[in-house]
Amino acid sequence: MSYNRKELLDRIDTKYKEIDQDPDVHLSGLSYAKPITYWDYIQTDALLGLQIPRTNQPDEMVFIMYHQVNELLFKMVLWEIDQVAKTDEISAEKFSMHLMRISRYFDMLSNSFTVMADGMERDQYLKFRNTLTPASGFQSAQYRKIEFASTELINLIDVKYRDTIDRNSPFKNAYDHLYWQAAGKNHSTCEKSVLIKLFDKKYMGDFIDFMEDYNECNLSKKFKQLPKEVQKDATLIEAMRHYDYTVNVKWVLAHYNAAGKYLGGKEKELEATGGSSWRKYLHPKYQRRIFYPYLWSPEELKNWGTF
Repeated sequence: MSYNRKELLDRIDTKYKEIDQDPDVHLSGLSYAKPITYWDYIQTDALLGLQIPRTNQPDEMVFIMYHQVNELLFKMVLWEIDQVAKTDEISAEKFSMHLMRISRYFDMLSNSFTVMADGMERDQYLKFRNTLTPASGFQSAQYRKIEFASTELINLIDVKYRDTIDRNSPFKNAYDHLYWQAAGKNHSTCEKSVLIKLFDKKYMGDFIDFMEDYNECNLSKKFKQLPKEVQKDATLIEAMRHYDYTVNVKWVLAHYNAAGKYLGGKEKELEATGGSSWRKYLHPKYQRRIFYPYLWSPEELKNWGTF
């Protein structure tokens, strides 16, 4: 894009005067600024210094980098969600556009599980994984926020309590009955594991604030707030369904299958590092996590996770 020099200076002048700043001071500062470089802009050195293995197993580096890439993609997802959630009036076209961006990120995440399944030697993984206990991917705060920002809380409540929980109870009560809480409990004593205690200590307050913040502007609520005729937009409905299926079936099953390679066995299956029964925790037919149940047929809901 090219600019007329006078028009460009006028735009700069207007921009800074609107925020009560002297344009000449900013132009003076710009005249002394160093040229930007790729490595400074991307913060390459900082990024590449974040991988700190705990063992001497080479494939642990793959494991660390893989999960760091996941977290960056989760941040991209949350950024896209906010473009919908924080927009007062949104068109079906813009809503669909951001949903499809999010779905593409989760497509990348789903496909990337081949890095986990084929990118590490099983013997190496089983050695370094013991140093990770009780840490678990379960403790990804960004992923939990993606869930909170995508649907109403009732759809994240454990299926055992979903029909009976008081929907007007405090957010703390909802938090205590979320579906993933079950994976962090000793079912013989009903006590929370170290995994969930540490997670609660670091994030519970932040999560409850986040749940409250998105209670009326999560993606499901934003959809329901659209005019009725817009809610019938075929492209938007398909985008909603695609996102729901990609996150809650496709990506979850990819994780499940990757876990099976390392934790499954003919004689004895290993527990996840957090101590959960990973086959029941991960499989979508048990989790029954569905962001937009009103967009699926009774038959599809019945067979969730198996089609």
